[in-house]
Amino acid sequence: MPVRTWVPPGPYDLHRTLGVLRRGPGDPAFAVRDGEIWRACRTPEGPGTLRVEARPADGRVEATAWGPGADWLLERLPDLLGESDDPAALTARHRIVHEARRRHPGVRLARTGLVLESLIPSVLEQKVTSDEAYRAWRLLLRRHGTPAPGPWDRLRVMPEPRGWALIPSWEWHRAGVDAKRSSAILRAVQVAGRMEEAARMELAEATRRLTAIPGIGPWTAAETLQRTLGAPDAITVGDLHLPKIIGYALTGRRGTTDEEMLELLAPYEGQRHRAARLILLSGRAPPRRAPRFPVGDIARL
Repeated sequence: MPVRTWVPPGPYDLHRTLGVLRRGPGDPAFAVRDGEIWRACRTPEGPGTLRVEARPADGRVEATAWGPGADWLLERLPDLLGESDDPAALTARHRIVHEARRRHPGVRLARTGLVLESLIPSVLEQKVTSDEAYRAWRLLLRRHGTPAPGPWDRLRVMPEPRGWALIPSWEWHRAGVDAKRSSAILRAVQVAGRMEEAARMELAEATRRLTAIPGIGPWTAAETLQRTLGAPDAITVGDLHLPKIIGYALTGRRGTTDEEMLELLAPYEGQRHRAARLILLSGRAPPRRAPRFPVGDIARL
């Protein structure tokens, strides 16, 4: 049970830094308990479980790991916690961005170094509500994942690539995943090694690598590489809500398009994802006018 500590170089918010890795409530691969963050992963060395806890009294973050992937996880702990990230690279051009950074000085961009771990749930989130995608992720991991190493048996490690390929069509259907999304996942896991190579590439090259797979477009690639690379410029394009939130926060206008969002974020070139994340943290969003989109369930069809 190896242990490693890390000392943040400045203000640090553990839960907002790592919270983006959580795929909804009840995520079988991510949990928070007594202030500790638990994460179950499938690393290149095998399954591993990581427990991370902030210790404000002495300014340290302490991590413990279990399983064949334990050493791999601890070796990359500083990158996961954002040591290689540079929040100061962003120059605030709007008051709302300045204020969000002032209120949340400890938020960094996590870098997992793992592609499929973020790619598969991002594919599940295509063109459906978050609740539908989170439900699919929970059902698939609980049924086809493996128990995570370590003392907490509630956690599950996602299947290895062959395990994803062996999930029968009716299990995807039962989880509410249509053929378009399941086919994209199956194509990705067939070339899992090529996908994982993207974790060592620059953003543009990694995006090209991921989007070479039919069914994986710019939206999915950005959502993946924000987490895999901790990429500060991986702005999500094609999202139903993000342009409207960014446009309303920066201009007070509704109905902003992707093109208009990119124009508004042009002063943050190189840091557009970080700027968007700070805007989201500000909490400023257009008031809801229509009922929430109903949750579908193809498993009932």
